[in-house]
Amino acid sequence: MCGIIGIFGNENAAHMATLGLFAEQHRGQESCGMAVNNGTTIKLRKKMGLVKDVFTPDKIKLLEGNIAIGHVRYPTRGASSVYNSQPHIVETLSGQSYALSSNGDIINYKEIRALLEEKGVYFASGNDGELILKYIVYHVERENYTIPDAIRKLLEYVKGAFSTILATKTEMYLFRDAYGFRPMSYGKTKDGAVVVASESCALDILYMDWIKEVNPAEIIVVNNDGITNIENDPNKYRDTKTNKHCIFEHIYFSRPDSVIFEENVYDVREKIGAIIAENDDVVPDVVVPVPDSSNFIALGYAKYKKKPYEMGLIRNHYVGRTFIKPEQTIRDESVYQKFNPLPNFFKDKIVTLVDDSIVRGTTLRKIVKLVRKAGAKEIHLRIGSPAVMNSCYYGIDTPNRKELIANNKSVEEIQKYIGSDSLKYLEIEQLKKAVSKPENYCYACFDGRYPIL
Repeated sequence: MCGIIGIFGNENAAHMATLGLFAEQHRGQESCGMAVNNGTTIKLRKKMGLVKDVFTPDKIKLLEGNIAIGHVRYPTRGASSVYNSQPHIVETLSGQSYALSSNGDIINYKEIRALLEEKGVYFASGNDGELILKYIVYHVERENYTIPDAIRKLLEYVKGAFSTILATKTEMYLFRDAYGFRPMSYGKTKDGAVVVASESCALDILYMDWIKEVNPAEIIVVNNDGITNIENDPNKYRDTKTNKHCIFEHIYFSRPDSVIFEENVYDVREKIGAIIAENDDVVPDVVVPVPDSSNFIALGYAKYKKKPYEMGLIRNHYVGRTFIKPEQTIRDESVYQKFNPLPNFFKDKIVTLVDDSIVRGTTLRKIVKLVRKAGAKEIHLRIGSPAVMNSCYYGIDTPNRKELIANNKSVEEIQKYIGSDSLKYLEIEQLKKAVSKPENYCYACFDGRYPIL
């Protein structure tokens, strides 16, 4: 999914960006990077690894400047290498420098890249962030577009999900695709710095005076004159008349303390849990989440059922999120390192085990085995999303439908494979009741109705 951060107007921009990236570490753990501008040059540091390891205090001191943009990467397009990490930088013969961080995925990547390569544009990576940057730079430097007009052209011809920060030596540009697939919020600190991030939780840590959401197809220019909002009609660039936010942000990816698409994530998750409980006849002794993304879903379930909510599975927080690890063998090993049942807790209990989703099924199968081995009498698995049956092309790493267990097995077969006593998914119409504007969300991974292809 990736996470982005941008800082404008603070001499400690690199330090602030590091704090923001650390708050967004859950969005990508493969690599991280930062580009910092001192008004003359843009310095870049990006490496494989976690924020705390890449941006140590001694490294941050070397990144002087009052404009910084950063990125944590979760790989979708492009191999797992530092070349595909972000930000990307372009320095031109005109003396201008550009840096860009983006979250999302481009649908017509091959087509747009081929067009640019025909015009002599060189690519160092297979990452869509580099494509977005070089598309803009080509039209500014070769075709004499203004940056806002180049972004408008991008909105018209480059299809997919992108919440993006572009920095020059003197300005920062914020823009988002016309459907608003991926989240993006910005605000101003009490001392006047402008900050933008994928999630509001990364802004909260920097003590914002106010926070707003970047609207779909909106272009925002930040410079020494202040903030200029260039309004765009998103319907000029899309086929639907409504936004198509990723519903999975509420189910899994975003932190519960974030406000995403103008809704509290924790509140949506509690509603999901209550809806599951309302339609469930099982009477458990205890309700246990698979931590952490399902914690509030399980809490909503337990509140509705008026049953004990217990953290029966202890998570090792020094192990990353298993779903977003790129290799299946790494995911398998991480399950045993990541979860451990409380001693003597599950013995002879009827357990409702709550998880946010089932993608491949391998992780849950191992967790159910752990709980069964710990002595649970019955395990009733409840899932806070509908069955994931289709690939996502807008930033989630499910490109191959063959990897999706619900695309290959019935609910009964999945239950047998995982080993639970029962299995129940949230239905799409039930999920829609958990958000205030259900028409503004994309459900393609569940129903196959893609806003763009």
